[in-house]
Amino acid sequence: MAQRVLAGPRPGTTRPLGSPRAVIRRRREIVVAYLLLAPALLFVMGLLAYPIGWEVWASLTNSSVQRVSASYVGLYNYLVFLNDPEFWVAARNTIGFLALTAALKLALGTAVALALWRPFRVRPIVLLAVFLPWAYPAGAAMIGWDRFMSPPVHTAYSVLMGNLSVYFDRWLGNGTWGFLTLVLVNSWRGAAFTGIFLLAGLNGLPRELFDYAALEVRTTWRCFRLVTLPLLRPFLALATLLSLTTAVADLGNAWLLTGGRNVYPIVWTDSFRYALIAGQWGKASALALMLVPVLALLLFACYRLFDPLEEGQP
Repeated sequence: MAQRVLAGPRPGTTRPLGSPRAVIRRRREIVVAYLLLAPALLFVMGLLAYPIGWEVWASLTNSSVQRVSASYVGLYNYLVFLNDPEFWVAARNTIGFLALTAALKLALGTAVALALWRPFRVRPIVLLAVFLPWAYPAGAAMIGWDRFMSPPVHTAYSVLMGNLSVYFDRWLGNGTWGFLTLVLVNSWRGAAFTGIFLLAGLNGLPRELFDYAALEVRTTWRCFRLVTLPLLRPFLALATLLSLTTAVADLGNAWLLTGGRNVYPIVWTDSFRYALIAGQWGKASALALMLVPVLALLLFACYRLFDPLEEGQP
């Protein structure tokens, strides 16, 4: 009897996963996982739920710095912006900003990840240089970039930048150069993070898949399109999600780049103007929430476009 216990279960007599004991063990693991996750979840929801709830409530009131108490006005603030032509101009600019920055960051980030995937002699130095734009303090980087793109004094490149500014503003309208500088600086910072993120995804994929693909596919482009890109889809989906959210968060840089001036109207920078200069907190909150449904649809479209791989799929 003792020898049977020490020898353990015989091969082929292992308890099936669907047995009551296995089910109970699995449920315990799930409960423990949720308990371990609960503190972080409560912390994040505590930081996000109250500000979002306060903003939704403020958007339904006439709260402003001139009023002692706020009154409930329903959807009045939203209807005012929907009937305002300037809002639709800002909405168009905002959607263009999100689309341009997301496309540039994904393209540049993928190129950076593929370039750094293969080892070469100075790879650690190049990797550090790529990561610097993201690690550098955002405020100082924005001011430096603004001085570079719009130099306040005469420099070796000020004439070139001045000519570009005049050319784009005449061609596409006043403020275009400021808008393009915002797209470039956000792409410059975000592409570094996207590249490192996709590089981590590439390193997690089995090398054997790419060795087999090299035997079957002749050109590099076909190997990228038929093998690398499908394997990277889950990482591209998450990178797109992070790109959109950081692009929205980075719009505070527009406030820094323009010095608080409304040079090129974007919805969320306009909400800064309503809140910080005009003191109309109700309208500022409504304006900040106007494009949330559009942003949610964009995120949903990203997940549908880059559907994650299923388990067991080759």
